[in-house]
Amino acid sequence: MLLANAEPAHSQSLERLLIEQGLRVSQADDMPQALREVAANPPDLAIVAAALPPSGGLELLKRLKQDDPRLPVIITSSGGLTAETIEATKLGAFDYVTLPLVPDDFAKLVQQALDAGRFMRSPVRMDQDQDQEITAGDALLGHSRPMQELYKTIGRAAGTGATVLIQGESGTGKELVARALFHHSDRAAKPFVVVNCVAIPETLLESELFGYEKGAFTGAASRRIGKIEQADGGTVFLDEIGDMPLAIQAKMLRLLAERSVERIGGRQPIAVDVRIIAATNRDLVQAVKEERFREDLYYRLNVVTISLPPLRERREDVPLLADYFLARVTRQLGVRNPGITPEAYELLGAHSWPGNVRELANAMEKCLIFGRGHPVGAEEVASLVLEPGEGPGGSLSPEMDQAIRAWCRQGIAAGRTRLLGALLGRVEEIIVSETLETTGGNRSRAARLLGVSRPSLLARLKKYGIG
Repeated sequence: MLLANAEPAHSQSLERLLIEQGLRVSQADDMPQALREVAANPPDLAIVAAALPPSGGLELLKRLKQDDPRLPVIITSSGGLTAETIEATKLGAFDYVTLPLVPDDFAKLVQQALDAGRFMRSPVRMDQDQDQEITAGDALLGHSRPMQELYKTIGRAAGTGATVLIQGESGTGKELVARALFHHSDRAAKPFVVVNCVAIPETLLESELFGYEKGAFTGAASRRIGKIEQADGGTVFLDEIGDMPLAIQAKMLRLLAERSVERIGGRQPIAVDVRIIAATNRDLVQAVKEERFREDLYYRLNVVTISLPPLRERREDVPLLADYFLARVTRQLGVRNPGITPEAYELLGAHSWPGNVRELANAMEKCLIFGRGHPVGAEEVASLVLEPGEGPGGSLSPEMDQAIRAWCRQGIAAGRTRLLGALLGRVEEIIVSETLETTGGNRSRAARLLGVSRPSLLARLKKYGIG
């Protein structure tokens, strides 16, 4: 991390705060020294004083952004001039803060900037076998048909600049898909700003997104530029947009329709050039019906829709993912990779994975920790991952088990070919049909009972001609 500040008192207090966060700091007293430090040791973050000699911190900001547009830069100032704040934001500063700093707030800002930098720099690899080269990074993995279709959709959508809505259950990898879309777009060298709509309190979300003018409300001591303006020229990822309050949805609609924002307390629209990628685990169609989500905003977002399959619908990918996560965690912990036994693979494939890929990642870490260096076996999986009675055939009663066996024998005796696909397809058709009938045709409830997404249920209904 680079700290460029010519004031010894300010520089020492900032260095102390950064070191307390466990960060390594290199210092520079002026712009030439800062540029030499950056060339010798490229930083993850630069904290630059606005009054840096000889020509000011904004001049260094401009040079840093020319060399690496994705380097987060925080400008610090004792003055807080309005024109300087605006110019710093236009030049791509991550934030502009005035002295004196509130240590806890500044520590949080530094962490946000570091996270943003990692986000923009770490590409997401797709459809690659686990190997030493990728275990340190993130990957969208899977050879199943749903995943192959996903890769094609990302490839088609990435370069278009169109608004994208990513739908999927928690833990399916929506954030990874958003990053893949960003890295494969023509905006990849520009900012990538992430806003979690459910993690930020409703009272703060509007100002976080759109910013505010000085005096707009009590405590607004200076103008603040919102995340959308900060991302001008780049991409904004709105995670969990299904939880966005209705009042803010109206302003998002204006952004998508007019490509402009209006700060809280402001009177003039401000033109912005950003691509919006949104994600949700909610059923937005149902939310529209229940008037919890604006219909006009839904159609503005729904230009390109990417639906992520839950892990239980691509179980053939579980061994590949398990290998990948085990290799990644052993690399992070600096220990030997013990491998996974065939029996453990079988049990992993039998689990329903309600937490999806995220749950599998956590499961492999637990199995490694409690396996004491031995290969991950059936015992660890059964005790740490599976629910009581879960496993191959474990949830079937003896009567159901015998009925299925008798049905299979009938098919074999009849000399049918492609028996597995035929029997599985018929079982699936019966289960879907009975569930829909039981719910009185309520498709959302049927999807929840079946443990599949609504788009996945609709695809099955179409496939079997049901409903």
